[in-house]
Amino acid sequence: QMRIMLKSKIHGARVTRVNIDYEGSITIDKKLMEEADILPYEQVQVLNVNNGARFTTYAIEGKASGEIGLNGAAARLAVKGDTIMVLSYCYVKDDEAHNFIPKLVYVDAQNAIIEIKRATEAMPL
Repeated sequence: QMRIMLKSKIHGARVTRVNIDYEGSITIDKKLMEEADILPYEQVQVLNVNNGARFTTYAIEGKASGEIGLNGAAARLAVKGDTIMVLSYCYVKDDEAHNFIPKLVYVDAQNAIIEIKRATEAMPL
């Protein structure tokens, strides 16, 4: 049996642009993608803290440092400056899932990495 587990999360990112005319996806700073182990065209879930929107799309590499852009239909679900979380998931065998620990990438208001940790370090006892 397999379980779908949180693989990684980019926490507290700010939307730097929206582009309704692009065909779709979320553009993410390449360094953030690498640190969060998100590949180009990988499916991600986006949670908008400002308006509660939750949607699924795919990631593409941004060229600019700190870039977080929502494209196509996703551009209707946020405005520049909104705070979002970007989550990626993976399939894990049931016996491995009990000890599986996701990677959390925390960013500041300019989307620069301020901390990287494993989920167990973030959970209070």
